[in-house]
Amino acid sequence: MKIILAQTKYRTADFVYNYNQILSVLERADADLVILPQVGLEDIGGKDMLFDENCNIAQSDMYEKFAEKNFPFAILIGDVLINKGEVTLSTDGFYQIADKKVFVADFFNSDVECDLYVLAKNHYYTMDGYKDFIESIDNKTDFVFVSSIGIADADVYAGGSFVKNKNGVLALQMPMCDEAVESVDFSHSIDFKNVPVEQQVIDVTTFALKEYCECTGFSKVVLGLSGGIDSALTAVLAVKALGADNVLGILMPSMFSSEGSVIDSLLLAQNLGIETVKEPITPLFNSFMADRERLHDLAEENLQARLRALILMFYSNRDNRLLLSTGNKSESAMGFGTLYGDLAGGYNMICDLTKTNVYKVSNYINKDGEVIPQAIIDKAPSAELHPGQKDQDRLPEYAVLDDIIEMYIEQCIPQEEIYKKYDKSIVDEVVRKIYRMQFKRHQGCLGVRLTERAFCGGVTLPVVQKMY
Repeated sequence: MKIILAQTKYRTADFVYNYNQILSVLERADADLVILPQVGLEDIGGKDMLFDENCNIAQSDMYEKFAEKNFPFAILIGDVLINKGEVTLSTDGFYQIADKKVFVADFFNSDVECDLYVLAKNHYYTMDGYKDFIESIDNKTDFVFVSSIGIADADVYAGGSFVKNKNGVLALQMPMCDEAVESVDFSHSIDFKNVPVEQQVIDVTTFALKEYCECTGFSKVVLGLSGGIDSALTAVLAVKALGADNVLGILMPSMFSSEGSVIDSLLLAQNLGIETVKEPITPLFNSFMADRERLHDLAEENLQARLRALILMFYSNRDNRLLLSTGNKSESAMGFGTLYGDLAGGYNMICDLTKTNVYKVSNYINKDGEVIPQAIIDKAPSAELHPGQKDQDRLPEYAVLDDIIEMYIEQCIPQEEIYKKYDKSIVDEVVRKIYRMQFKRHQGCLGVRLTERAFCGGVTLPVVQKMY
């Protein structure tokens, strides 16, 4: 049986786009069976659109339009079979196609007896999860995994479709974040192509931003350049996704900003070739505080952050630019950000990267030459909201903090186990803040999910609770 495997890009509830994407594959296919990813509403991020009758009708009509074309081969779009002018959805997952017993499911069961097992489940990307996923498939029959590429809000379907023969040997591996159409030859034997996780993160986040902009009507973005590592990495990723001409950086120094922060930001912008605007917030701050007592407290720190958000939102509205928020997972866990201040934004590319991973990706970007100025990577992280401020004045060292976050949030390891590695008081304070700061995350912007347990997907903590 000659099989074509198509890793196709879909967009949520865009039935015309999805129809044309599939049709372009089918019109060129020469096969007995063409396998494409799931395109149903529930499979590509439709959520409660499942209850919208118009959407359901449009989805059914799309399948019927393919059937009406009566292609001379069988078509599997996920678990929907289109063959000989008919649309079929099996009740038990089994189909008879060209004298072959084909089983289609959205999970893997090694006990199923068939000639061909098709795992048709759009698989969202997680760091370090891809190779483990391939190795977890202990198949005893010819096996095909097919996933679309696209975004479903925070989730990114990154493709990576693959084929294993009945001996468990990898026969085909498709790329991440790119469309591909390949003939399947189960006699092939290939080595797994391992892409460094840092490169995967770059590919996935830039693909996600590009898709988000194209699907929501944005073509340009704006972000604040603070001279820190988070905004620097975000700027690099934005340029890779949209091009330098479509990225605007706003420098907003205060009376507490170091000269180096401005110089470093300008050097970064020069390296990236992006436009910048300098909007000092000191005059705005002084004007507001002129008739108020200076206490140098949290209120004054937050005022600075909110003045910056005011400026950023002005440029966002004036030029129809998507505002990129630049907070990382470590800061999000600890609530280290100001509501309606530096947490303002429409999209966040690094929200599921701990500070440790932000540095790893940034150093990877610089491996072939300095893109992010080394001074930005080397400096101690600081919000520069008062003289001499450093993040570590209020947070544990990031190496410790990030390890605790990963153990507690991502690996679901009990506190008692974490105590064996770190001081109980530090662990308890981190866990307490994770829960207490949920109210901020509840109001945060959409971002890119990169782990199984992301705050933007996978972790659902109550805002109101009495345990912590």
